[in-house]
Amino acid sequence: MFPQAFEDRMKRLLGDGYAAFAASYDRPRNVALRLCPLKTETPPDLSRFGLKAVPWEKNGFYYDIATRPGLSPYHEAGLYYLQEASAMAPAGLLDVRPGMKVLDLCAAPGGKTTQLAAALKGQGLLVCNEIEPKRARILSRNVERLGVANALVLNEHPKRLEERFEGFFDRVLVDAPCSGEGMFRKEEAAVTDWSEETVAMCAARQKEILRSAVRMLAPGGRLVYSTCTFAPEENEGVIKAALESFEELSVVQLDAPWFAPGRPEWVHGQEPLKHTFRLWPHALNGEGHYAAVLEKAGEAPEDDMPCKKTAAPPATFTNFCRENLVLYPEGRFLSFGETLFVAPHAMPELKGLKVLRAGLELGVLKKGRFEPAHAWALWLKCAKNMADFAENSPEIRKYLRGETLPGTQTGWTLITVDGLSLGWAKGSGGVLKNHFPKALRWMG
Repeated sequence: MFPQAFEDRMKRLLGDGYAAFAASYDRPRNVALRLCPLKTETPPDLSRFGLKAVPWEKNGFYYDIATRPGLSPYHEAGLYYLQEASAMAPAGLLDVRPGMKVLDLCAAPGGKTTQLAAALKGQGLLVCNEIEPKRARILSRNVERLGVANALVLNEHPKRLEERFEGFFDRVLVDAPCSGEGMFRKEEAAVTDWSEETVAMCAARQKEILRSAVRMLAPGGRLVYSTCTFAPEENEGVIKAALESFEELSVVQLDAPWFAPGRPEWVHGQEPLKHTFRLWPHALNGEGHYAAVLEKAGEAPEDDMPCKKTAAPPATFTNFCRENLVLYPEGRFLSFGETLFVAPHAMPELKGLKVLRAGLELGVLKKGRFEPAHAWALWLKCAKNMADFAENSPEIRKYLRGETLPGTQTGWTLITVDGLSLGWAKGSGGVLKNHFPKALRWMG
């Protein structure tokens, strides 16, 4: 299955270890999911998925591929994110804590972003960026589905962000676009699109992205660089170049016994590169990955950004909250046309940026009335009117298909599946009119 030039290179690099590496591609692919603690700390029974813990991620679990958890209503409710196990490693190495300002620079489709959001626990600011517009929209939808309220989703080039956010972030994740060699088993296109020229092109682009990321990192901050490829030019080679360009950078030595050390000899590099990490498919239950943890010298600056005063929310919104007994996160209110958001106090100036999501979308103000957003429903835990149905109930299937449901509730009603918020309906005359977004509805 390997391109010949790739096979020749890996044989040269791995020597006697190549046979085990190649044999690992004959075993079934491992699949995993990561629970979202923002949704609930006590998830419903998921034993039918055959879950087994991922050693390096407390919320990560391998599952039986035949059980297909992506087809469960729990997935629509944001209870978990389907994520390859090795891909869970970089965000964990970043050591994100509540209240920090965090940047995920190459964030789509959103697996690592939502993992960082879980670590923030709704506190602080998460800026997640994707340069490609279509992928940025997918990122935004996943941020919404998992109930993340403190994220700013952008569609920008890293150079533009560098100009706006120099020294701003406590933590930066660069999961860089790469040649994708670690995805050969998962994606056939990764094999057919591979070439030595692609590797060289990716390495050059990765160095540019990482330079922008370093400049946005605050003194005393931590940065994790990662790829899903094996090529030394894209891994140790990129980190070697960064260390040579930024004397304030150093490699952080961490104890991560599940992962193999970096290989500085492959790029004629220095000893610190040994303290980076390689995730080999023949050495763990996951695909190929690389990660390096970097730190920027200096003292972490005092947070001199005061909480910005916010205008009072519109009366139609506050009336809705009072009548329906619903909560919203603390923050400041932003309006984009008729759409109302609540954003973290640390939200930066947005003028001139391509913004897809600015905090939590609350809803739309329409001529003296307020219509709540699907994103707000997914964030909520309770409301005055609620209708709960079991995961395997016909009512939940009907709701996800956009059909009306029977119900005695009057007015806006939060639909839940085994206690997990799923979306809105509006009750009147013994029925619940469906407000699950048309673009997300199940077919058949």
